[in-house]
Amino acid sequence: MLGPAVALATCEHPSADWDPFVRARPAASVYLLGGWALLARHVFGHAAYFIEARDQARNLVGVLPLVRQKSLLFGDSLTSVPFFNYGGALADTAELTQALMEHARSLAQQLGCDHLEFRDAQQRPGEWRVRTDKVTLLLDLPADFDALSKQLGAKLRSQVKRAERETPSVRVGGAALLDDFYDVFCRTMRDLGTPVYPRRFFAQILERCGHDCLLVVIDRGGQPAAAAFLVISNGRAEIPWAACREDAKPAGFNMKLYWEVLRAVIERGCRQFDFGRSTIDSGTYRFKLQWGARALQLYWHRWERGAATAEVAAPASEGRVMRCATAIWKRLPLRVANTLGPLVSPSLPW
Repeated sequence: MLGPAVALATCEHPSADWDPFVRARPAASVYLLGGWALLARHVFGHAAYFIEARDQARNLVGVLPLVRQKSLLFGDSLTSVPFFNYGGALADTAELTQALMEHARSLAQQLGCDHLEFRDAQQRPGEWRVRTDKVTLLLDLPADFDALSKQLGAKLRSQVKRAERETPSVRVGGAALLDDFYDVFCRTMRDLGTPVYPRRFFAQILERCGHDCLLVVIDRGGQPAAAAFLVISNGRAEIPWAACREDAKPAGFNMKLYWEVLRAVIERGCRQFDFGRSTIDSGTYRFKLQWGARALQLYWHRWERGAATAEVAAPASEGRVMRCATAIWKRLPLRVANTLGPLVSPSLPW
């Protein structure tokens, strides 16, 4: 039971001690820092909420960031946190974690939301519907890239050499590479049938959290062919967004991209690489496994208005309407997709 000395409150802004509390726990996701939820407010106009738990001495003992999205297609939702792979409650005890989540459920009910979702990397206590169709893939990194190259094996190295025959150039940096990253990313998202984020979303990430970010661009014939946007924290690098032009994949530029990404993060002292979430047995899941990554189960805890908590939550993207919309989007001219995408993407349940 949660003791009476602990008080929970919902705030519009994270308190001054929010980020120090998160940073003091090295295993905590970087996306629990207050700036990531505020990003959704400032870029997309979404409401953001910050649930804080404080003890009798007013010390912060638990946090939970939430973002509200409203969509005609997907309804009214609270998520911790959308647009990124990880979120949920952060506290030092299971009892306090559960109390934060229950407080969020009460907030969702009070606001009239259709559902509430916590993007956790571990199973949490309480009565929740749980999505288990997603995993993240992790690769432990050696101290130097030569050791990793030997570890990856001759077959994978030969795939990378296909791209190297075209003498690609590699650029690693920050905001100066944003336009080139975004050019490749827009094309890839259209080809996948998915509305693209607006450029200002990535620009704001770099402006607010640039010290935690790294961009890698692979050029082919002087033009960007593949690109990645990385988030680095506590010796762990994550690749939330990666893209490769379709005409460059047969030449192995997608392989070359990840090769250079791994080189870059090892040189920056990272000891673990997070390939990002995938649906089990999907094409991207198999692509990531070939790099020696191991799967880690993700648990997306959900509350849905009117649904039995004992049921397993279904993926939000399932359904005939979604499949039809994806097929149509793939056929849009690139200019049209790039114009419409930033208008649609902020309300999608990513």
